[in-house]
Amino acid sequence: MTQAPAERPGSVLADYRAFVERAVRNPSSVGAVAPSSPALADRIAAVVPSSGDPVVVELGPGTGALSRAIARRLPEGGRHVAIEVDPGMVDHLNRALPWLEVVQGDAARLGELLPGAGIERVDAVVSGLPWSIFPGRLQEDILQQVGAVLAPGGAFTTFAYVHALGMTGAREFRRRLDRGFDEVLTSHTVWRNVPPARIYACRRPRRA
Repeated sequence: MTQAPAERPGSVLADYRAFVERAVRNPSSVGAVAPSSPALADRIAAVVPSSGDPVVVELGPGTGALSRAIARRLPEGGRHVAIEVDPGMVDHLNRALPWLEVVQGDAARLGELLPGAGIERVDAVVSGLPWSIFPGRLQEDILQQVGAVLAPGGAFTTFAYVHALGMTGAREFRRRLDRGFDEVLTSHTVWRNVPPARIYACRRPRRA
């Protein structure tokens, strides 16, 4: 794993430009008003093992806010693979974060994508996907894929915006987490993010 270099001047502006371009190009795939803040990203990445040679898979890296937090924690022997469906964001990530291993593809096909990248086990799955705007079937498909690829002792972490917790999609997603994992821990609200968010940390998937 090549550690993330220091931020370059203008990188934040480039991230926001890429974020806006994706929102204009495909608004149904963007569930936020801005990239995740460093405060939220660091909390989400806390499940990433900081020793050994862990394999971390990131779903929906977007502009790379979570990717940077993962890289700050991942040890030298670790591997970080990001799954991104949007070709424009793949191009942005390849330019902005050349150390990141990006695989273009759908998270609902995770079990097919990882063998192609030479990955047999995953120690942590970190997700920035906009779950509340996904239809139920897609939520279910992705969560089943996550549960199937996690190694024993592995963890899955994601987040939900506080203002959207009452939405049907968000409520259904939380119920799916409770059905799909033996342990689901919910964080306190992370206020230093736009909008504020809560984090779900999930372990011990209940295999179908």
